[in-house]
Amino acid sequence: MKWFRQVLAVTNMNLLSISQRFGSSLVVIIGIAGSVAVMVSLLAMASGLESTVKGTGDDDRAIILRSGSNSELSSVISIEEANVLSNAPGLRQFDEKPMISFEVYTVVDLMKKGAEDTSNLPLRGVDAMGFAIRPETKIIKGRNFEPGKAELIVGKGAYDQYQGVELGDEVVFRNSTWTIVGVFSSDGDIHESEIWGDVKVAQSAFQRGATTSNAIARLESTSSFDTFAIYAENDPRLEVKVENELDYYTNQASGVSGIINSFGYLVAVIMAIGSIFAALNSMYSAVSTRLVEIGTLRAVGFRGSSILAALMIESMILALSGGLLGATLAYLVFNGYTVSTLAGGTFSQTSFDFAVTGEIIIQGLILALIVGFLGGFLPALRAARQNITDALRAL
Repeated sequence: MKWFRQVLAVTNMNLLSISQRFGSSLVVIIGIAGSVAVMVSLLAMASGLESTVKGTGDDDRAIILRSGSNSELSSVISIEEANVLSNAPGLRQFDEKPMISFEVYTVVDLMKKGAEDTSNLPLRGVDAMGFAIRPETKIIKGRNFEPGKAELIVGKGAYDQYQGVELGDEVVFRNSTWTIVGVFSSDGDIHESEIWGDVKVAQSAFQRGATTSNAIARLESTSSFDTFAIYAENDPRLEVKVENELDYYTNQASGVSGIINSFGYLVAVIMAIGSIFAALNSMYSAVSTRLVEIGTLRAVGFRGSSILAALMIESMILALSGGLLGATLAYLVFNGYTVSTLAGGTFSQTSFDFAVTGEIIIQGLILALIVGFLGGFLPALRAARQNITDALRAL
């Protein structure tokens, strides 16, 4: 109990004297705040991308690509294969029709708002069954495209990011003129970064003949996946592979989000090293200006370990203050901020919102406390080991 009272007494004295060392203490707080803010913002970027891409799909849906294809962009499915797949076991029925949609997926160029150069944007050709398979897709502005007409609906994310996609605007892709007629939402998933049109018109406009890029199927249940996949991947008339839709989009996101995460941690560590030296300088300065106080405390019976603990608490409080400041700034500036980046395997832009989660904030605060510990330990240890006689000579 006596030791705790000593720690509290020295800690209180240290905190009251921070105003006398305001400049050096502020350097520590700002340095740590910068490290935490950078790490939190970059991890929030990766988290937002993962949330958008991994939130695409459903457990009872399967995506069918050509064997050897890693994405919809490089996949081709022939009309003959489409006919075989339509009769595969395990497909759910809708109005006495199999719930499988054969779609065209390609990339077009549009100008981003405020940009001078064009960016890639996915265009998906779908039919009525494509909407039945994806009930989360809803028109929120305007109307849906009419089958057989060169009309497009724009995902909410793309609508917010690109210019020239207002209702009634016309866009030209490969000598084909399309009219924007609506905007759709899709529960915030990756499809909101796409534009959709009629699959037959897309086949003609992009010279696909009777082929499509991929198929999306809704199964009778999640347990029907193996039945459907075994049939599709073993039928000699087919050269396709089948993936669970959730797994497919998770794999698409993993590469990009992993790079962003790694970069975030790397930059944070580099900045944290600088913050550690700032903390060392501040704490050494604090110790050197209080040698007499420390010597007096030791002379009247305060233990070296209590002084060590009190100085460490001071360092950790400064670090935690910086961490909270950095995390708060990152949250206020970046949480919900919409950006777009290249999605894995598609070479097209995917819009998403930064997501500053509680887990990311905790990681930022842990980084701050590590910096505070490493920056405060050596100066605190020096103070705890200070010879009483040498300290009092400074009088």
